[in-house]
Amino acid sequence: MGGPVVQALQFALDGLTIQQNVQANNIANVSTPGFTASRVDFASSLQSALASSTSGAPAVASVAITGSSRLPSTNGNNVSMSQELVGIEKSTVWYQSASAEINNQYHLMRGSAGGSY
Repeated sequence: MGGPVVQALQFALDGLTIQQNVQANNIANVSTPGFTASRVDFASSLQSALASSTSGAPAVASVAITGSSRLPSTNGNNVSMSQELVGIEKSTVWYQSASAEINNQYHLMRGSAGGSY
């Protein structure tokens, strides 16, 4: 329901939720010896899916979770608390923006179906 814009926004919200969960897990393990931080990539997949959807093919996007390539500290842990906190702030702002835009899309659909704008 809602077409490709709403589908892209829903995927973005799902991806951002996974990203926030991974970031929270990284922060929770900041003192765990040997822990390798994880990274989430969904933006490049979403961008590719949106580009392919203009050619008539169905849009397919996925979320990839990989290990961080950051160098480990002396205890083998490579979590950077400052980078994780900045990442959480970015994810939160993007989530709020995508959420507001999906609400706008539903508001427009309701109005075009005879409801109030």
